[in-house]
Amino acid sequence: MTLEARFPALSDLAARAERRIPKFVWEYLDSGTGNEATKARNRSALDRIGMMPSILHGEFTPDLSTSFLGADLPLPFGIAPVGMSGLMWPDAERHLARAAKLLNIPYTLSTVAAASPEDVQAELGPNAWFQMYPPRDEEIRRDMLRRAKAAGFKTLILTVDVPVASRRERQTRSGLTNPPRLTPRLLAQVAMRPAWAMGMARKGMPNMRMLDAYIPKASENLPVNAHVGYLLRTSPTWDYVQWLRDAWDRPFIVKGVMRGTDAERLEGMGVDAIWISNHAGRQFDAGPGTIEVLPAIRRATNLPIIFDSGVQGGLDILRAMASGADFVMLGRAWHYALAALGPEGPEHLAHILKADLEANMGQLGARTFADLPKPFTLD
Repeated sequence: MTLEARFPALSDLAARAERRIPKFVWEYLDSGTGNEATKARNRSALDRIGMMPSILHGEFTPDLSTSFLGADLPLPFGIAPVGMSGLMWPDAERHLARAAKLLNIPYTLSTVAAASPEDVQAELGPNAWFQMYPPRDEEIRRDMLRRAKAAGFKTLILTVDVPVASRRERQTRSGLTNPPRLTPRLLAQVAMRPAWAMGMARKGMPNMRMLDAYIPKASENLPVNAHVGYLLRTSPTWDYVQWLRDAWDRPFIVKGVMRGTDAERLEGMGVDAIWISNHAGRQFDAGPGTIEVLPAIRRATNLPIIFDSGVQGGLDILRAMASGADFVMLGRAWHYALAALGPEGPEHLAHILKADLEANMGQLGARTFADLPKPFTLD
């Protein structure tokens, strides 16, 4: 059977991923915070966005290309940053960077990934983005920017929606620490997942490689919801954003925007784009779904808008773009794909998303994204 026949949807990849990685890794990847109401709300809010199908448009192949921050891209989606990516699958960061280069889509490396900018430098394509959690120390801040630029990252992302560690109760119950320490309980889970275990045996258990130069050894074995990055991190202010804007002479994006007034102020500060995100429900359990705030933010700013949280297929990408987004990023999805199929997983996920985009644009009679009909709320 072909991959298409066996795994036609992201849900199929997620189900196989759960069977191939240890439970504590699955809990880290899949969980939200609190009762996971925001994570569920992201999904249910997207399901309420309708678009009216249209008939008699003849045969056509939709144009899925787009332009974002001066880059001409063949697809309207990319790879969002995920902390400790290499825990989900051995060498995940390099695999994802290679896939992004092959697909010519953005790849975003997290400050707290299991690979440093230098580790992935040889794999980066022309659309390499670096996501920064805000270091308190200015010297460390400048050094991180220097390293990211020297490695070939063209775009800087500042994540602002993690002012403090969230509870992430499922993660806490899993017993995972950061860096990971394999207790007898976790070793028993590893023994049941041979492909993951063999890959980790070759690579070694992951740690936050970029932070090695800055973190004292005494910080080992913190709980995963308060990892070592918090020893360096501060809760940023508007002045902090302005400092970064002045220090980085390339495209600069702020991630974690949920209010139109904040988007308006960021536009006035010279930010190049904003990223609407609620951290996929991992930070705060009483907030709205991201699709619910997107239209108001679109009205408040002329900046390009990136959208994430809850996206499970091409139809969701169309829902976001019809509601005002210019580009869509997925995080968990790429890691489900990697864990399910190994290095060929990301390319298959891109195939799923592309085929779903084309099928639904055909139903809508939309040859380009500009042709998408105005969305409405389903009962």
